[in-house]
Amino acid sequence: MTRRGFLGAAAALQVGRRLGAYQAGAYPAKDPAREMAAVLKRIKAPKFANRVFDITRYGAKQGSSNDSTEAIRKAIEACAAAGGGRVVVPAGEFSTGAVHLKSHVNLHVEQGATLFFSTDPKQYLPLVYTRFEGTECMNYSPLIYAWEQTGIAVTGLGMLDGQADQTHWWDWRARASSRELVGMGEKDVPVEQRVFGEGKFLRPNFFQPYRSANILIEGVSIRNSPMWELNPVLCRNVTVRGVKIQSHGPNNDGCDPESSKDVLVEQCVFDTGDDCIAIKSGRNRDGRRINVPAENIVVRDCTMKDGHGGVSLGSEGSGGIRNIFVDRCRMDSPHLNYAMRIKTNTFRGGVTENVYFTNITVGQVSDSVLEVTYFYPEGDDREGRGGPFKPVIRNATLENVTSQKSRRALNLRGYDNAPITGIRLEHCSFDNCAEGNVIEHVDGLQIEDVKRNGQPME
Repeated sequence: MTRRGFLGAAAALQVGRRLGAYQAGAYPAKDPAREMAAVLKRIKAPKFANRVFDITRYGAKQGSSNDSTEAIRKAIEACAAAGGGRVVVPAGEFSTGAVHLKSHVNLHVEQGATLFFSTDPKQYLPLVYTRFEGTECMNYSPLIYAWEQTGIAVTGLGMLDGQADQTHWWDWRARASSRELVGMGEKDVPVEQRVFGEGKFLRPNFFQPYRSANILIEGVSIRNSPMWELNPVLCRNVTVRGVKIQSHGPNNDGCDPESSKDVLVEQCVFDTGDDCIAIKSGRNRDGRRINVPAENIVVRDCTMKDGHGGVSLGSEGSGGIRNIFVDRCRMDSPHLNYAMRIKTNTFRGGVTENVYFTNITVGQVSDSVLEVTYFYPEGDDREGRGGPFKPVIRNATLENVTSQKSRRALNLRGYDNAPITGIRLEHCSFDNCAEGNVIEHVDGLQIEDVKRNGQPME
């Protein structure tokens, strides 16, 4: 049925270049539990040799006046040369610039250790090949970076502090040359010629492994990031476990798996200034050029506090997003806008499909429990006129989802000539909804055993 108006009234990794064309409708998850189990079976955290490289042995000294960048670099190089192991940041406070991981190296931040990252942009030179908000470019190094590495980790019970605040990094937002970068992407300017850095004000992400495989981020706490915290790009076999993120700056997404495959995020706590988790696959023409989906991603047993969305898909989804499983998560804050969100527009385009939100407990959110929208801001009008790339969102399920307080249960807005399809709600209850649902241009909406404010929702 179609509902309109206001009711309520390399292989997969591609370390070389591309993964191959995205096939719309490929690999539908007909049995979500079985499909999720198959994904989990493939994801295996890397193991590391029993060798320890303490950064103090390479010259690292405690204190904000002591720069340990070179000592950490030497420890990582020695560890990699020996065949791998742990580079240990012991208890205490250490300061550093960019950290570049190498294959078979685990950066282990011990309990009681804090690794402070410099706010001096010169500490993140030379420029590296990176993605900024879904468009590739040459920019400042992420605070922790890996390029085409295999078997890398950041672990331990210590703290990683980006030291960003209103006068360091976050103030760059208003001056960023992001439109210039997007314009280069639209014109297919070669990435090596998209040179940013000094004077361009594109903030680096915190941890970005790029075209890498077999990755583990476990146990650490992260705060005060310049931009997105955890951003694996074009990666395969990624485990994020037991990480605590508290960072309320602009665009401070907690975890952004981007054009990556076989990813597990579990037992984490997110308290962020933007989306707690945002699954992405590139922006506009540049995302279509690379054409690599985000796929086979499991998020389970996580807690989402403040943020724009608990788990969001998009808005940079031009390469496609598919086979996403969100299970047994709790989302609760008056400063969390949406529990679950899928967002796109006619500039982003892309296919988002086979999405499963199951066993989710929502305390309160300030807007909707579920939003699916083709109107994420970039110029679309109510008829979807704006860009030429009609998005596709299909086959999204909410099952065993409860919420205690929200503005709306559902906010679903497609286009008349490109409706949202295959939304299914089963065994859900939405209490204390202040307003009715918004459902516009949705085909195949299925509702079974769902209550809104104690009454059956039809």
